[in-house]
This record gives sequence, C-alpha cells and structure tokens, in this order.
Amino acid sequence: MAAWDLTVTVEDLGPDAPPIQISVTSELHIGGVILKLVEKTNLKKDWSDHALWWEQKQQWLLRTGWTLDKCGVHADARLVFTPQHKPLRLGLPNGVTLKMRACFSSSAFRTVMGICRVLNLRHPEELSLLRPVEEKKKKKDKDSSEELYDLTDVPLTAGSVQALYDGMPAHFADSPKTEAVYKMLSVSLPSPAPEAIAKLYRPASVVDKTHIHTRWLNSSRSLMQQGIRENDKLWLRRAVWLRLKKLKSIFSLFIKGINTKAFTSLSHSLIQYHIGKLSLSQDMVSSCQGMDDLESALKSLEVKMVGDSNSTDMLENMTAPELNDYLKIFRPKRLTLKGYKQYWCKFQDTSISYYKSSEDRYGEPIQQLNLKGCEVAPDVSVAGQKFCIRLLIPAPEGMNEIYLRCENEKQYSQWMAACKLASKGLMLLDSSYQNEVKNIQTFLAMQRSNSAAPAAQTDESINTHSLVSPRYHKKYKPKQLTPRILEAYQNVAQLSLTSAILKFLQIWQALPDFGISYFMVRFKGSRKDEVLGITNNRLIRIDLGIGDVVKTWRYNNMRQWNVNWDIRQVAIEFDGNINIAFTCVNADCKVVHEYIGGYIFMSTRSRQQSDTLNEELFHKLTGGHEAL
Repeated sequence: MAAWDLTVTVEDLGPDAPPIQISVTSELHIGGVILKLVEKTNLKKDWSDHALWWEQKQQWLLRTGWTLDKCGVHADARLVFTPQHKPLRLGLPNGVTLKMRACFSSSAFRTVMGICRVLNLRHPEELSLLRPVEEKKKKKDKDSSEELYDLTDVPLTAGSVQALYDGMPAHFADSPKTEAVYKMLSVSLPSPAPEAIAKLYRPASVVDKTHIHTRWLNSSRSLMQQGIRENDKLWLRRAVWLRLKKLKSIFSLFIKGINTKAFTSLSHSLIQYHIGKLSLSQDMVSSCQGMDDLESALKSLEVKMVGDSNSTDMLENMTAPELNDYLKIFRPKRLTLKGYKQYWCKFQDTSISYYKSSEDRYGEPIQQLNLKGCEVAPDVSVAGQKFCIRLLIPAPEGMNEIYLRCENEKQYSQWMAACKLASKGLMLLDSSYQNEVKNIQTFLAMQRSNSAAPAAQTDESINTHSLVSPRYHKKYKPKQLTPRILEAYQNVAQLSLTSAILKFLQIWQALPDFGISYFMVRFKGSRKDEVLGITNNRLIRIDLGIGDVVKTWRYNNMRQWNVNWDIRQVAIEFDGNINIAFTCVNADCKVVHEYIGGYIFMSTRSRQQSDTLNEELFHKLTGGHEAL
C-alpha cells in the first residue's frame, strides 16, 4: 500500500504549535495512528484519555481497531488529538455554577450519567443538559463575573456504587475545598438577594417557555458533535417529571413563573419559609437518618399520588362508596349570560351523574360525566367563600369545560379529592382518598388569615422576593406580603423538616402547570401555530391565542408514534382510530421524540426496578434513527 501524509493537531502542544505530519497507509488502524503521534510528540504523560476528533465530519474516531480506509479518512482530513474529558461549566437549578470535567466523546446521555456519579445524584435518566439562555449584559454589569465552584480535581468514578466517607462520597473528602463544595450542594442555601433574583431569566409567556425547550441537547450525540467546547456553560435540568425534588420545584415555581392562584403562592411561601428556617438550623449532611426518613416519605408520597396498583386490584370486587349532594354546575359557552344552576349530583366510580333534584336520582340522569383522563384545576378564594372545581373533560370534538361550585370547604374537599382520583382512574374506595381530602383541607386552612397572630412577628425580616412569584410583587408591596405570610405561618410552624418538604411537594404537584413542557408546533391541516404540552402521562393541545386547552391525549390510549425524519413530522396513533400529526416550529422534532419516548420508558419500570437502568431500551425509545 502506498504511504501518504496525515496531518494531526495535538492540543497538548499548545495553540501555537504547528500540526504534526505522520506517514501512514490506508490499512493502518486508528490505534496505530495514535501510537505514531505519541512517539512523535516526545511528551511523557498519560495519553489514555486522548482520542482523535475529525473536524470535517464532526465525529470521534473511537474504534481503535478500525483502519483509516474503513473510517473513510484520507489525506485531506483535519484530525485533532484531544482529551475526551474536558472542563465544563455546569449551571444548577439553584443558581450555583460548578466547573467540573465531563466526557465530550460519549453521548450526552452517558455524559449526564458521569456527572451524576460525581455529584452523587440518582436517576440520571430523568436529567439532561441544555444551552443557557443568552443574557443581555448591561453596561454596569460588565465587570461582574459569576462565582465558580471548581471540581475539576475530583476524580471521575467508573463504578455505579459510591464509597461514602462521613456521609459524603469519598472523592469529595480528598480536600477541604471539595468537601466544602459538597456541603454547599447538600445544605439548603440562604435565599438570594432581590437583585440576584431580578437578573435571572423568567419566561414572560407560553411562547417564551417553548423557546426554552429548543435548547435541549440531543441525548444520542456527544457534546463535541453539538458544538459544545471546553469551558462552555450548560444547564443541568430535569427533563422528565416523575420524581419530586424540592430544589427543582422552588426554582420552577418562583423563577420560571408558573401560573398559580394567589392562595397557592401564599401556601408555597409559608412552607418554603419554614423549610428555609429548619434547613439553616440543621446540618442535613450529617443527619443521614433524616435523609433516610425523607427518602421513605417521598416513596410513600409517590404511592399516594400515583396510586398503588396492588390496593386497586384488591378493591375490584368491593362496592365503592358514593358522594351525593347538591352542587351548582356551569358550562361556559360563547355569547351566553347564563350562570350556575343547581343540580343533584352523584359521584360513583369515576363518573358524575347529575339530576334536576334528589327525587329524580333513581331515573335517567341529565348527563353522566366520565372523569377518567380529565384535567382538574382548583378555582378557590377562601376569603370570598368561593369553592369551585374546573374540569376539562376529553370529547371527540375537543375538551368540554365544566365548573362545579361547592357550598363550603368540607364539600369542596370531598368532591375535589374525588375528581382528582377519578382523573387517574381511581375510585372513592381507594386508600389515598382520605389522605387527599385531608391534604386539601390543610391547604385551605393555610389561606385563612389569623388575626390573633402576635404582632411582634411582623418586625421579622423576610425576603419576599425569594418566596413569592414576581407577578404578585407588582400587585402587593413587601410590607403587605410580610404580615400575610407571618400571620398564617403558625399553621405550618409545628411541621418537621420532612413533613414540610412533603407538604411543599404536594402543593407543587397540584399546580395546573406542573411538569408541562411546551413546544410550538403546527398540526397537519392547520394554518396556525399552536402549543403542544407534554407531561408524564398525556399530550395537551393548547390554543396559542387564548391559552385554553383544546384537546388532551393520554399515553395509555397511544398505540404507536412515528417520526418522518425527512420532513421532520411526528405522527401519533391513538385508540378509536384517532391520528394526529404535527411539525415543530422552533425546536427539533428529536426533542419531542425524546420526551415522549422518555416518559413511556419511565412508565415501563416498576417501583422496585426504578434503581436499575435498561440503557438499551432507553436508546431504542428515545434515539430515533440515530439509535439504529
């Protein structure tokens, strides 16, 4: 075979060093090329982490047994001999930025797994990386630089089981600096200053939220293939929303501006304020028993919210109880002035049947509403004695909107809990019903302003900017918010840290926008752009003009989904011969494909198998044509 010269740039020789030329043949394998390069550099160092990067093709040459001919490398190829692990600036949800080494040659999915091993985070399949939003720097902020916590000296661990030392991973105990960083990550930080919160990016509309999801990295491709270079900054965020984490929930609610009612925001403020006080007074790193209690409580909370399949099976042969009472029903329609009308309502199994009066309950109902798969949202004002339940019920022509108005808190708690369970396919006999009723009653109790609160509490300083959504600061001044928070604070002051975190998560998960990822799409046959919301159990079609939910499709009715990678179109088939197809307007359809495949992958795992990861199945469901 004729020999020819191959030009390779060696990064370790410096940016000004000329490329190295080596004589090769087409039958020389990649490992032989690396050996010749190392011999010609005359540098004695560990080269085991280095590999060849092909600039024109934007790909790594990692198969050292393949020949240059098999890889398609010719004399005009521009190769770079570079380390596979490079420093990366990693932005966390709490605003902290870490500088740590990450793998730039493996898929982004494996890179996240490596980051989670270093930071001792479980379930890396639920996390992903995305490009940060560009911030417009003001003239006065030119000299401002972010604070970095350097973890580049922490060794990368290959094993999945971490060795612990004093309650922390052993690799963090090597130096006082890394130990301090781990404690900073583990213990709740003080609330940021209002100036720092004002600088953080907050989407102002649903359209802005769709732009955030255009920045997710492709989990099947490496960082280098996606244009990420050494010392670039990425955000580590939760991509799929199945498990509950306090840090992420706080960031989402108060920074990203989830649309909440005023009373819900106040409930979050109370519990977050209480959690902050307890966290700063306790050492959560040394309290391993407390973390174990929290972990077991989270598992119990997950069973209550999702439903225990074992208990459901036991209830199949038992007669479910009913709810019977007078409720006021309102069906909003265009160009109508009709208000609420009172009916006798019966809640049985997962349906509501309503009649003109209680005397007609043995005959045919006016209508029967099947709540399985519906959307349930509260519309409550305790001060105004308004207790309404907003239902969006799937129908062939779209979503039917219905309001139920209750007379008092007790009635509202019972019917709201029943509607929530019915939307998940659970009946009143389910074990979680009574717990749901108690939780709703507890949340309502938090809204009552207690005039008997000690006046001495009002002089306590509270950073309301870190507790309450910014849009409420436009309505109320801090002097108005602080007394309201302190007056109602005694309702939660006796909660332990674990109980407070669980209460916080329960309120957070009950929000209408909880766990919804938004994408701008155009449905087949439509001439206007719309918004597609993706959650852990359904797809939501949202009208972009008025923001109303048009249609909901649940995953358990999905038969198959396909992606036409040539025209970038996603097609989904549901039961009942329902077919939808859409193209993404501002995001790659691969991101939507990953979301749907990721949620379906999570649904295939049982709670006992949640700690084991079937990586092959994950890539089959999320990788698309790249997985093949």
